[in-house]
Amino acid sequence: MENKILELSKKLISVPSVKGETKELNRVLETAKKELKGHFYKEYESNEVPSIIFYNTKTLPKKFKLILDAHLDVVPGNSEQYKPKVVGDKLYGRGAYDMKAAGAAEILLYKDLAKKVDYPLGLQLVTDEEIGGFNGAKYQFKKGIDADCIVVGECSSDFTVSVASKGVLWLKIDFTGVASHAAYLWEGKNPIYEMNQFLNRLWKIYPIPTKKVWETTVNVSIVGTTNETGNKVPGDASVRLDARYIPGEGEKTLKKIKSLLPKNAKVEILEFEPAMNTPESDPYVQSFIKTSEIALGKKIEVVGKNGASDLRHYPKTAGIEFGPIGAGPHTDNEWVSIKSLNVYYKILESYVLSLNRK
Repeated sequence: MENKILELSKKLISVPSVKGETKELNRVLETAKKELKGHFYKEYESNEVPSIIFYNTKTLPKKFKLILDAHLDVVPGNSEQYKPKVVGDKLYGRGAYDMKAAGAAEILLYKDLAKKVDYPLGLQLVTDEEIGGFNGAKYQFKKGIDADCIVVGECSSDFTVSVASKGVLWLKIDFTGVASHAAYLWEGKNPIYEMNQFLNRLWKIYPIPTKKVWETTVNVSIVGTTNETGNKVPGDASVRLDARYIPGEGEKTLKKIKSLLPKNAKVEILEFEPAMNTPESDPYVQSFIKTSEIALGKKIEVVGKNGASDLRHYPKTAGIEFGPIGAGPHTDNEWVSIKSLNVYYKILESYVLSLNRK
């Protein structure tokens, strides 16, 4: 099985399935469809973003018991990253770790087990997770796709189980000043200074962490002004913030940020996506942990994940993030452990079969 996963991973990695390249997004899904020839599926498209759901029943079920989810889109990489290479136990390439190799394992697992289980099993393949998943997983959810449990092979899991991930709050804040000639500062009011004072207050409340933490964080993503003249006091300034909040702190974070702003600042909410938080005591989670511990022969760590995933689009579903070993997502040195892919397959195989009615 290891060689099959490796070969399919290479095929998927070789497709530059990035934002806006509709032809390539369709091509990467066609690769999966070719591998799963003869299996039932339904295709979706929203705003030129394609996605697909495979199902093992005669008709599309009202609700799946389990969905295996994988995103086959990637962030842009250099041309060499779409030429997968193997060095020892490592498979290098764009999307090797995030998350085409895990997707390959899920595709082959579904191919092998779809007709061996006695419950509705789905395989969800989407192509816009890297830009929010609004036209993929969220669109499918709006169209009625749902499940009791969804397992996502996201990166940064490394055989840990994540049942909680941070929510996303994107803000654009505008500051208004008074423009003037730079030689006559008393005639103007520079909004950049006001913005800087706000950011200093913000950093006191949300300091930049120096290590991995499970707490709400805020990043300054973009600062700007429409002024392009060097000898002018600008009349406006703006800042974009990316807040990642732990479950239960979404409204609290928004309120706190607003409290730090001057009265004339205007706040625009660009995105306000929920956190994912499945109780560790959930029966599907407990079953998955038990299966994984038996397969790995060791205790499984249950963690919270700092990054968001498509699981947040399924608020009432038991969500599990669990992926193979690797490193370097979104970097020039992205890789995944080939041996871990085989272990990953076997863990998922045991779990999928364990859900059969006794």
